[in-house]
Amino acid sequence: MKRILAYFLDRPNRFVVRVETKNGVVSAYLPNPGRLWEILLPGTPLLLAASSGTLPYVVMAAKRANEWILLHTHMANRAARHMLARNLVPGLEDSELIRPEFTIGDSRFDFLLERDGQKVLLEVKSCTLFGKEVAAFPDAVTARGKRHIEEMARLTKEGFKAFLLFIVNSLSPRAFIPDYHTDFDFATALANARNIIDIAPVAVRWDEELTMRVNPERLTIPWQIIDREMADSGAYMVIFELKEPKTIKIGSLGEISFRPAYYVYVGSAKKNLSARVNRHSRKRKNEHWHIDYLSSASKATRLLPIRTQEDIECLLSKDLMGICDFAITNFGASDCDCRSHLFGFLKDPIKRTDFVNLLLYYRLDRPYRGALIGHTSSTSGMPLAGIAPSTRLHL
Repeated sequence: MKRILAYFLDRPNRFVVRVETKNGVVSAYLPNPGRLWEILLPGTPLLLAASSGTLPYVVMAAKRANEWILLHTHMANRAARHMLARNLVPGLEDSELIRPEFTIGDSRFDFLLERDGQKVLLEVKSCTLFGKEVAAFPDAVTARGKRHIEEMARLTKEGFKAFLLFIVNSLSPRAFIPDYHTDFDFATALANARNIIDIAPVAVRWDEELTMRVNPERLTIPWQIIDREMADSGAYMVIFELKEPKTIKIGSLGEISFRPAYYVYVGSAKKNLSARVNRHSRKRKNEHWHIDYLSSASKATRLLPIRTQEDIECLLSKDLMGICDFAITNFGASDCDCRSHLFGFLKDPIKRTDFVNLLLYYRLDRPYRGALIGHTSSTSGMPLAGIAPSTRLHL
């Protein structure tokens, strides 16, 4: 199948992207409902394929750093089937495929297998979210994913074995976590079912020809740290957008002139983090903190909780000071020595590589850096040529 190189421009909706090709700007179908913030940044190279659908092209993969990341979620099952046939899924060696898309009750699972005389329900998830060393799923709230976990756990009581395969689309991560920052309910369901469902994160890599190379070893899941960090407390960032200049009276700070820009506010909550974050998206509330005055006059575009037991509010603020375009002096910083907790960006920070990388660091890599010291994995630095041809799949 011929691939067409394109460059990402924007995303009008979840399933459509506009891209620049050598023949001009076109729209393409994106078969992936995830947020993909760290991938779909302006100018990101994409691989397209011709489509028989309404749009002329479909997005297959995107390039992040030096790796091609498979974005076509429908291809994940094809990859899983290839891995199963070659005994590349640890824990499912010598299993027999009984049926794809197996329906039982109100739920449908990707595969029904049989291994050692026992029926196995297999659900496959494509993981595209990762920092430097830690991968996470999901990157958007998935009620369907949570329901699958709960149903699989229930069906183990009827004699089924349950298996959840996360295909991590990079050989860089050494660990995997449920993304409790993004979907706390999914992460909680997975953590509760970890002794009932066999959870296997397996790393793969794709080249520019969309040939998959597999390292058939599970990534570690650091449950001890997950259990500590996965609570409704921590720090957060809220992004506000002001489209026009406004002068706003901010409590004891007095009147402040705000230019049109995006504003990132950093706060924290030792408990009830979700409620604190959601408060900033409400227009009606008692104005108590500095941010209440701004949130009443502007729109919150992103709510970004960072669940952790560490006190990172001021550390995060200092790091944002290093990448922002400007800061509002003393805003939200009356009880610390920070210059500010409100930072201005002239364009949407979620479309800036430095901001997204900072978010990934605090959500994924920073909490687990100690657990990975001295931990080696054969995925690290593995040359593609060193992987057996039988592990390869060409889409």
